[in-house]
Amino acid sequence: MDVEITIERYADQGRCVGHVDGRVVFVRFALPGERVRVTLDEPHDREDRFWTGEVTEVLDPSPDRVTPVWPLAGPVADGGGVGGADLIHVSLPGQLAWKKAVIDDQMKRLGHVDTDVQVVRAPGDEEEGGLHWRTRIELIADDEGHPSMRRRGSHTRVPIDDMPLATHTLLDVAEQTQLWRGGFEPGSQIRVVAPEPREEAGATPFDTRATADAHRTDADAPDYALMIDGRQRDGRRLLTEDVDVTLPGAESATRFSYCVDCGGFWQVHRLAPNLLVQHVLDLAATVLRGTTTACIWDLFSGSGLFTLPLAVTAAPRVRMLSVEGAPNAVRNAQRNLDRYHVRTVDALVGDVARTLRTVPSRLSRPDLVVLDPPRAGARAEVCRRIAAAAPRGIIYVACDPTSLARDTATLTAAGYRLTDIRAYDIYPMTHHVETVALFVKD
Repeated sequence: MDVEITIERYADQGRCVGHVDGRVVFVRFALPGERVRVTLDEPHDREDRFWTGEVTEVLDPSPDRVTPVWPLAGPVADGGGVGGADLIHVSLPGQLAWKKAVIDDQMKRLGHVDTDVQVVRAPGDEEEGGLHWRTRIELIADDEGHPSMRRRGSHTRVPIDDMPLATHTLLDVAEQTQLWRGGFEPGSQIRVVAPEPREEAGATPFDTRATADAHRTDADAPDYALMIDGRQRDGRRLLTEDVDVTLPGAESATRFSYCVDCGGFWQVHRLAPNLLVQHVLDLAATVLRGTTTACIWDLFSGSGLFTLPLAVTAAPRVRMLSVEGAPNAVRNAQRNLDRYHVRTVDALVGDVARTLRTVPSRLSRPDLVVLDPPRAGARAEVCRRIAAAAPRGIIYVACDPTSLARDTATLTAAGYRLTDIRAYDIYPMTHHVETVALFVKD
């Protein structure tokens, strides 16, 4: 069923809102102010509160509309539909405006706070036209064994021989490993990872005494990985990721090196680790200013992206609790801490909510809490337990504005005030955005 709709505003999840006969319609590949023809998703005759659909024709375009630079990620009606770039039809300035509007709206509606968030673009992304930022891609082999992506709303696998969002380094790896030639078992899950050299090529290592990982058996292999169905086929299992930050009072960047499992989580944008760690350290410095001995919690801590630099720079003496649910990530976090001779962190494997019910007394009163939860957010129990521990400050790193807004409401109800919020556009061409918020105790 096709309908004509005037698009009214941005919505969450890369969609915009219009109405048909009083019923809300969430529309993909639309922009506010446009008059568009939309094909409604099936079944469209149900009695739900809302319908969904996709633009098939633009009758009156927005000034922010552009021709998709990657047509396969555009609307199905134009031969696209593979996903992974749901704002491919939006200009780069328009993408920033979209993300700002969504964050501010969610924080007001669900967090009950007024914000005027700044959305920061990563260096180099504008020059690249919003492309070539992903250091990790995941594909599936089609029936002929070629790398492919699924077309939205179907089981169709669309073969591809390029990935415009991938970094140039990753595309080089794809060529070296003959990825695009195929030959995979149909249905195989394909993952390619290629750590990207950071901007600060001359950054000084934080600790020149740091030694190579004694557990690594593939140190001479190239620093990339091609995985098939979770098994490493080429490159390394343990990869090296470098993060460059400028420490207080320093004139040049300092480099921290991390051991990361090729199948595990790491920030996917080539510069996201630099941007996020730098901002978290800057916020931590404001919370801990004048502190000589600090207790810090790092929750949902992964491989220790924030744990390591906080442990060695946040205060003259730091003791930390880090909690992460993935055992491999915690093992790598421990390797990373050992490499820098850090012995002041209790790196625990476990569910964050359950772990916080029995924190050892020597770590039970944190001065600062940093948390970087998954898309679902920290949730109410974790937020209340953090607030009950009464830290001076809480730094919340969020990959979903809706979850951040809900948790903001819990934290403010528990006596904390939002004092700083900034967003990073580390997912160009998509609706995703990373937001960092600082809460302080009233």
